[in-house]
Formats: sequence, C-alpha cells, structure tokens
Amino acid sequence: MHSFAIAYNPAPMDERTDSFTFWRGLRLSSFQIGSAMGDILITSIWNRILIVNFGIPATPVGLLIALRYLLSPLSLWAGNLPDNKRLFGLRRTPLIWLGRVFMVAALPFLGLSVSRLGQSPSDAWGWLFALFSSLLYGVGTLISGGPFLALVREAAPERLQGVAISMAQTVLIIFFAVVGIGFSLWMPNFDPRVFWQMIVATMVIGGFFWFFATVGIEGRSAPTAAAPLPAAGRLSQVMRQVWSDRRTRLFFVFLSLGTLASWSHEAILEPFGADVFGLGMDVTTRFNSYWQTATVLTLVIGGILWRKRPPEAQKRVTSIGLLVMALGLAVLVAAAMGGQGHLLEIALLLFGGGFGLYTYGGVSLMAVMSPDRHAGLYLGLWTISNLLFKGLGTFLGGALRDLFLLRLEVAPGLSYGIVFLLQAAGLTVAALLLARIDILGFARDTGRHVSALEAQVAAAD
Repeated sequence: MHSFAIAYNPAPMDERTDSFTFWRGLRLSSFQIGSAMGDILITSIWNRILIVNFGIPATPVGLLIALRYLLSPLSLWAGNLPDNKRLFGLRRTPLIWLGRVFMVAALPFLGLSVSRLGQSPSDAWGWLFALFSSLLYGVGTLISGGPFLALVREAAPERLQGVAISMAQTVLIIFFAVVGIGFSLWMPNFDPRVFWQMIVATMVIGGFFWFFATVGIEGRSAPTAAAPLPAAGRLSQVMRQVWSDRRTRLFFVFLSLGTLASWSHEAILEPFGADVFGLGMDVTTRFNSYWQTATVLTLVIGGILWRKRPPEAQKRVTSIGLLVMALGLAVLVAAAMGGQGHLLEIALLLFGGGFGLYTYGGVSLMAVMSPDRHAGLYLGLWTISNLLFKGLGTFLGGALRDLFLLRLEVAPGLSYGIVFLLQAAGLTVAALLLARIDILGFARDTGRHVSALEAQVAAAD
C-alpha cells in the first residue's frame, strides 16, 4: 500500500508533525466510523421507526433532525475558541472530546424516546427525550466537527492538507454505506431490544474510535517565540475581519451554492424512479449506491494521482467535478423527459464521479482558505455552509418536485426533469463563480508557502 510519508520542515503551528504518513491519516480518518454510526442511527433508523412503525407524521420528526442545522452558528464559536485558547496545553482535542461526549450521552435518550413513543405517539416524556437527544447530539456534532477538521489539517504539512481532509471524507462516505448495510442486516424489522443493542454498540464503538483517532495527535508543547498564539478577540470582531475579504465571501457563496445544488436530488431520487419509471423499492434503493460508489472510487483514485499536487492547484479539479455533475444531471433530464430508463445508471455514475472530483478538490481548497491564524474559525464557517445548504438543498428539491408535480400537475417526467435541470444550472453557476476567486492570492496573503512551480501549476488551473 502506498505511503504518503514525506520530509517536512515544521510550519509555525506547533501542533504540526514533521511527517505525515498514510497510516497516520488512516488513524485520524477512523474518527468517521463513529460519526457514520451515529448519523445512520438517528437520520435513517430512528426516524424510520417513528414514521413507519409508530405512524408519527414526518414533519415533527424532520424538525427534530433539522435542529442541528439551526444550531450551526455554534461552529463559529467552536472554531474560534481553540484558535485563541488552550486547555491542558492542547487546542483542538479538548473541544473534540467534549463534543463527542455530548453525542454519546445523547444516544440513551434516543432509546428512551422510542420506548415512550412506542407506547403512545403523543407521550410528552417521549417527545422531551427526543428533543433533548437531538439538541445534545446536534451541539456535540457542531462543537467538535470544525475542530476535528482543523486537527486533521494541522496534522499534515501544507502540501498534504487537502489529501488528509479528503481521506477523512472518503472514510465517512464509505462507512455510511457499510454501517447502513450492517444495521439493516442486524435489524431487518423493528425490535426494541435490538435497537437498544445498536445504541450501546454505537456508544462503545463510536466512542472508542473518537478517542483512538485523536489521542496524542496534538503535542502539549508551549508556543514558541517564533509562533505566538494569536491574541484572543471577540468572535464578532474576528468575523468582521474574516468577512471583509471579498475572496472569503465569494468562497462562502461558491461553497453554499455548490452544496445546495449537489444535494437537491436527495429527497426525490427514489420517488423519481417510482413516479416516472414505476420501479420498485428494491431497485430505487440502489440509486444512492450507484453514485456514492462512483464518488468513493473517484476520491481514492484522486488521492493516488494528485497527492503531490499542492492544494492551491485543485481549482480546476473542483470546477471539472461540478461540470461533470451537471452533465450527469443533464443525462438524468434526458432520461426523465424521454422515458429512457437505460440512461439512469449512466447518469448516476457520471454524477457520482463528478461529486468525487468536486469533494476532493473542494476540501483541498477549504484547507487553503483556512489560514493558520484562524483555521478553526474558517473551517467552522465552511461547516456552516455545508450543513445549512445541504439541508436547504434537500428541502428545496422536494418542494420543487411537489410544486410542479402536485400543485401545477405537470407530467412526472417533465416535473422531475425541470428540478434536475435547475440543479445542473446551479452547479454550472458555482463552477463559473469559482473561476472568479483568487485562491492563489489568498494563499500568499495568509502566509502559505507557495513556490514558483506551485504558482505556475495553480495559474494554469
């Protein structure tokens, strides 16, 4: 297996190591095993139990799950705090562990909510347990997610920061599929006893990997005179400074639009197969597997082919990914409007491959657009963009489908085709917007080491 180890002279951040290996990256990425287990348990299994088995309307369940998106400004606070303060000589790790402790503590209340609501869907204690679990889990996710990405970024030298974050994202996508399949085999039909077993397994296994992945990554050495910690400032002051840079604002808009357009199909892909082509659940449930498999393969291949390219030079890869996704959606439009079912797999594979390119390039650009001085805050800002606009995109896709198909009574093929066409247009606009952002100039201005050769590569991109 190929190693990413390279020699490296430490950057000003004292947390950085003098080398970064494949195994070190894999250890950090194992953090995502627990993340996948918790998210599948809540967003796939718990909500299905309440809606399907207990007959509870989807709206209140969906609102509970969406609470984490409404709390997303916590990511800014959680990112800014370790940028300026240490606890026990550490910056990122204490906040990561605190957030994950909240997430572990939230899971038993999830089980209690199922126990109570299973007896009566209107049970007040059941809803209180569900609310408390959602809030605690959401807060834990938000205060630990940004600092974890910052820890991954700081564990690698500048040239490999994009590779490190991309590796973590790849493992997350892989384990979404692995955990989803594993949990479905473990509990094919709802069983309260088995559900509690799954909760305990997630607490133990997830908790282990959250600790194992991060313990010892940060050093406790005090900051040197050459690399003083930035003076603590109020979050509002730092945010004004960050937002005053036009490149930061454009990158936020680009990331938000790309995320919104990328996920607008999430809620309607399986209904699309049923409404337009009359496909059964056994077929439509494989749709996500098609494009996510293509995404993982693209991420792995990209990690091998482009691992030596500096993150600043991933702008073209990101743009190509957006346009390939748009092409896949254009094929999906042709399939929907022309009733060409044989084009479905091709369209989904194209979309997934483009999503892999977009993800690989995008996380590299996120590393570049997160300077050392306020890395946690910047990554918290990008986390907000991803969370808010993923949720908004999912909602918007479903709302547009209902508008055309149910309200305006447009033919199913045309209704879905219009939604996919709008999604493709959003991705194209995001690619055009990215072309206007001076990534290389931002890297230079914020102190990244950009050689003449790297600048030439980035300029060519």
